Amino acid sequence: MKRSPIKKVLILVSILAIPGFLFFYILPHFAKNRYKSLPIFGKKAVASTFHSVKGKKIPDTIYHQVPDFKLINQHHDTISWKSLENKIVVFNLFYSGAGSQQTNKYIKQLSDSYEQKPLVKFLSLSVDPADKSKLTAIAKGFKAKEGKWDFLAGDTVQTYPLIKEGLLLDVLEDDSKEKPSFIFGNKILLIDNLHRIRGIYDADNAEANARLEDEIKVLIAEYLRNVKDGR
Repeated sequence: MKRSPIKKVLILVSILAIPGFLFFYILPHFAKNRYKSLPIFGKKAVASTFHSVKGKKIPDTIYHQVPDFKLINQHHDTISWKSLENKIVVFNLFYSGAGSQQTNKYIKQLSDSYEQKPLVKFLSLSVDPADKSKLTAIAKGFKAKEGKWDFLAGDTVQTYPLIKEGLLLDVLEDDSKEKPSFIFGNKILLIDNLHRIRGIYDADNAEANARLEDEIKVLIAEYLRNVKDGR
């Protein structure tokens, strides 16, 4: 028994419509559900305020934030959260007297790859207050792009509380010898535009570095989505 032309047309239309349905409705739905936000590091507390989700009141959460700071960079400009407003920041510690500058060499490559993306900034903070007078030479040695990668230094009374309490990293000055040395957490931090730590990575680990590169992109997507949603 032959099928009527109308039935053939309906079958053909159905076959052609299914891929479009999958692409425009089902696949975006599942992709949205698969998205996993980055964690927020540090202590958190329940706030006295609420937000609503499908009519249900949910207590807000107060997350750890890196406190504000005022430090001078290699161009003698003051860098603070005000100068980094609405920026995603990649932050690391360094010491110019250390034999290896492998972490800063990696930051150099990473910052160059984001040269045309103003949303992402890079900060390298020295644990040695003596580096304050060397920042221009240090930045020049790494050919740091102005406005993209800032080298910072300051007195330990200012920088060490920032490092320990704000950045959640360790730092210790050993002044038992004629020339002091410094022990510090060789980590790279990923900080969002709300000054919250969203990633901590072992600077000496290639796998951790690859994860950092992926998660910078995740955080950029989160920021742009929040801007679009008006948050």
